[in-house]
Amino acid sequence: MNLQTLFQDFNPSKFIVHSCLLVFTALFALRLDNYIAWSFWTVFTPIWVWKVLVITGATVGSYVWWRYPHFRLEGEAYIHYKSMLISLALHLILLMFELLVCDKLESSRHLWILVFIPLIFISIVSIAVCIWAVKHDRSFELELFCAVNVLQFIFLALRLDRFILWSWEVVFVPLWIVMCLSLVGVLYTIIFAAILLRTPEVNAQQRRSSFNSALGYTFLVIPILIFQVLLANKLDDDIRMSYTAVVSPLFVSFVTLILMSFSAKGGNKWWFGMRKDFCSFILGACPLLQEYANIAYHSERRNNGVELEQQAEANEKQVKRADLMKPVLPIISIEMPD
Repeated sequence: MNLQTLFQDFNPSKFIVHSCLLVFTALFALRLDNYIAWSFWTVFTPIWVWKVLVITGATVGSYVWWRYPHFRLEGEAYIHYKSMLISLALHLILLMFELLVCDKLESSRHLWILVFIPLIFISIVSIAVCIWAVKHDRSFELELFCAVNVLQFIFLALRLDRFILWSWEVVFVPLWIVMCLSLVGVLYTIIFAAILLRTPEVNAQQRRSSFNSALGYTFLVIPILIFQVLLANKLDDDIRMSYTAVVSPLFVSFVTLILMSFSAKGGNKWWFGMRKDFCSFILGACPLLQEYANIAYHSERRNNGVELEQQAEANEKQVKRADLMKPVLPIISIEMPD
C-alpha cells in the first residue's frame, strides 16, 4: 500500500461531486417512496454542501490570487484561475435551478418551464465553454453533459407541465441517443482492451490501464442505461417498482465514478488556493503525514517461513557458485638475491 501513489492522481473535485450526488439520489428516492418525511430542502442537503464547497473554494482561491500577485506567474495560473471563475458562474446558475426545484416541489406555485430556464441557459452557454476548454486543454464534463442534453431539458419541462402528453419513452429520446453513443464508446474501449491483451509488444502497465478503463466505463454506462429503462417504465406505469429500486443501478455508476476519481488526475489547482496537486498540498499542510505517506507497504505471501528459507538458500548457492567460477590466478614469488 503506497499512500502517495494512491493520492497523487486523486481528483478531490470529482470525488466530492459524485459522493454528494450518490447521497442525494438515495435521499430523493426514499423521499419519493415516503420512507422518510423530510422536507425537500433537507433532502437537498448534499447538493447544498457541494455548492457551499464550490463557493468557498472559489472565494479562497480569489483571495490568494489578489493577495499574492507573484503566484500569477506560475505556469498556466491565469488559465486555471479563469477556468475556476467560469466553473463558479455555472455552479451559481445551477444553484438557482436547484433552489427553484425545491420551491416547486414544496409549494407548486410556478410552472416547471420556469424552473428549467436556468438549466437551459447553462446548456446553451456550455457549448461556448466546451470550445474554450478544448482550446486550453481543460476538463469539461459538467459542461458537456449540459450541452448535449439541452433538448432533453426542454422536453422534461414541457412534459411535467403537460404541454405535451407523450409517453416518457418518447420524452427520453434525446437521452436514448446519448446513451447509444456512450454504448458505442464502451464497445470501442472493450475491443481496444482485448486487442492490447493479445498483443505481446504492449507492456503490462498499458494492458492494465486499458483493461481498467474498459471495466470502469462498462460499470458506468450500463447501469445508467438500466436506470433509464426502469424510470421510463415506472413513469408510464408499466411496472410496479419503488423509486429506490429504480435508482439502485445509479448507485453502481456513482461508486464507479468515485473509484475513478482516484486516477482522474487533472483538477483545478486554484480551488482553495492550493496551487499544486492535492497530494502535494496535503503533505505540505500536514507534515506529520509525510512520514507515513512516503512509505510503501508491501504484503508478501509467507508459508511459515519456508519460502523465505528457500529464497535464502537459493541466494547462498548463487554466491557459492559465483565464487567457484572466479578465475584462479597463480601467485609467483620473486625472491631478491642477497
